[in-house]
Amino acid sequence: MLITMLKSPEDIKALAGLKTVIISCEGCKEVSFPAGEVKEFNKELLDNGTALKVIRTEYVCSPENLEVVTKKHLDKINAADTVIVFSCGVGVQSVSEKFAQKPVVAGCDTLPLPGYQGVTPLEVDCDQCGECYLNSTGGICPIALCSKSLVNGQCGGCKDGKCEVDKNMDCAWERIYKRLEKLELLDNMKYPAKVRNFSL
Repeated sequence: MLITMLKSPEDIKALAGLKTVIISCEGCKEVSFPAGEVKEFNKELLDNGTALKVIRTEYVCSPENLEVVTKKHLDKINAADTVIVFSCGVGVQSVSEKFAQKPVVAGCDTLPLPGYQGVTPLEVDCDQCGECYLNSTGGICPIALCSKSLVNGQCGGCKDGKCEVDKNMDCAWERIYKRLEKLELLDNMKYPAKVRNFSL
């Protein structure tokens, strides 16, 4: 089972840009999802003209489903500055991979509970850390995709883009840097060193 909790609306709005598309995952019935709060937040963004479209779907974590669902809304997605995703961390990473040319904003934190997450086996994962870092790392999770789960940058042991712990694994922080560079968001890396709140 998963529990997702809405991030601070002010934090989401600060990252949303002037025009955004919202993707809201309503799939996994085993996920405790803040549906009422998300609906209220989406209505506010639609009413003030920030949201161009709210796409409600099931199983954002399924690339095949994501392809079908977003295909008919590509005009709105292309016109948007950002894409806000309300789902667990797996769904946010799936959208980030699909729309790598756009900043993708996580609207929820995923809280830790034992159990399965997502419906499709993917190369992305969510460690349910309770404080999602995807908004500052270009939609690439440093906790799940770095063998050392570093949240404050590269360890320095990477060689030719590969992790020193697992030579078959791409360095998460090199991937993060390249994604942020592509999005012209390298300033995201200037934040003070983060310390994980393990009490979450």
